[in-house]
Amino acid sequence: MKKLFIILSLFLFFINNAAFGAEKLVKKDLKVVASDGFALQAQLEYPNIKGKKDYSTVVLLHSLGYSSDWWGNLPQKLLDKGYAVLLIDLRGNGKSVYNSTLTRVSWTSLTNKAYAKYPNDVMQVIEYVKKENPKKVFFNNWAVVGSDIGASVGIISSSQMKEKPKTLVLLSPVVKTKGLFVPVKLAELGRIDIFSISGTNDLVSQNAQDYLSKFAQAEFTTYTSPAKSTGMLLLKNDPELSSLIAEWIYQYLK
Repeated sequence: MKKLFIILSLFLFFINNAAFGAEKLVKKDLKVVASDGFALQAQLEYPNIKGKKDYSTVVLLHSLGYSSDWWGNLPQKLLDKGYAVLLIDLRGNGKSVYNSTLTRVSWTSLTNKAYAKYPNDVMQVIEYVKKENPKKVFFNNWAVVGSDIGASVGIISSSQMKEKPKTLVLLSPVVKTKGLFVPVKLAELGRIDIFSISGTNDLVSQNAQDYLSKFAQAEFTTYTSPAKSTGMLLLKNDPELSSLIAEWIYQYLK
């Protein structure tokens, strides 16, 4: 872990607070029909800055069984820095629960074949944002924050994107979940720095970090939160974590 980064990050958050807090926000509710007809729900938010057309964007991918509503104050921390935030509800979670026949589907009933569609779902939402916003640019300069299965999906989808994110932040990462195996895909990301976070008692994620770091082609920085939690609950139980994540991303999306 970069000791200097850990020591200064929270201090920098206060002295480097962007002047975008007073700006009005644009909020767009998105409905994207996946290739198999599943209705994916997402939300795009960004500060309405006069004359600004090129927004650095952070994609947030939640934990399994959760939704985009669980990110706490992290979206606002990112918006305050002038970034756009794309929050995606993965199929079977949150508002993304209706298939092509309008039958309600929960993540608890999904098979690994369905979970394998998650990365492509994310890429389709990103392509939709590009297509529907031709006068603004959101994905020339971007980053991903993912939690447990969201971390896995972030790695896999990013590895397949032509324009790679500048960095990824992983909350409680795993090596394999619901059939999604990420080590090789992490290696295929190339030289992209990773910031991986686990809870103080989360030995599963800590062991996963040790294993995944061997596949990283660039810096793989780890941080152990004092919170005895996993996934998105880390943000709830560690009040400083959102600021830490926002400052990490700021290093790459200045």
